[in-house]
Amino acid sequence: MTYFVASSLDGFVADPSGGDPTDVSPGGFFLSQGDHSEPLFTAYPETLPGAVRELLGLDAENRVFDTVLMGRRTWELGRDTGAPDPYPRLRSYVFSRTIAESPVPAVNFVSGDPLEKVRELKQEDGLGIWLCGGGVLAETLWPEIDRLVVKVNPVVIGAGVKLFHSDEFALRKLRLDGHHVYESGVAVLTYRME
Repeated sequence: MTYFVASSLDGFVADPSGGDPTDVSPGGFFLSQGDHSEPLFTAYPETLPGAVRELLGLDAENRVFDTVLMGRRTWELGRDTGAPDPYPRLRSYVFSRTIAESPVPAVNFVSGDPLEKVRELKQEDGLGIWLCGGGVLAETLWPEIDRLVVKVNPVVIGAGVKLFHSDEFALRKLRLDGHHVYESGVAVLTYRME
């Protein structure tokens, strides 16, 4: 499982409201365009929402992932913009304690133990699993994360949704597996868990 996520320099994935941090949304601050965009679209085409893929005319096959995991609030960002199935080329699982039944047939809601579900999914054949968003979900799923790919944006926001939501000290060691810094100021850092 790969936690593929955008972050600020100070480790936040969204502002305190949890809103869409991309600069195409009102109040967004993460760069969605720049010289980092095309290489990421090419390497991870399945991480673009279906509406964006359609707009760009991008019909590339999934390269890395066939499954996406989201917390309820991340899923609601898509739903609230008219995309209740934001990644139609992926099997979608939304972890929620408040929504027991999926309002969208193509999206699976999971109210049980996230770790148990991820361990079950990892036993299946296919491509990789993408943990799309949610610092709380990322913290919960930490034991099953194999790779961390962070698109570090050249902004500091001071407060918001943390990359990993924990208020306790917990040292975790990772090994840098790759990096690229773009002219846009976005740095893509890839880590493997030790």
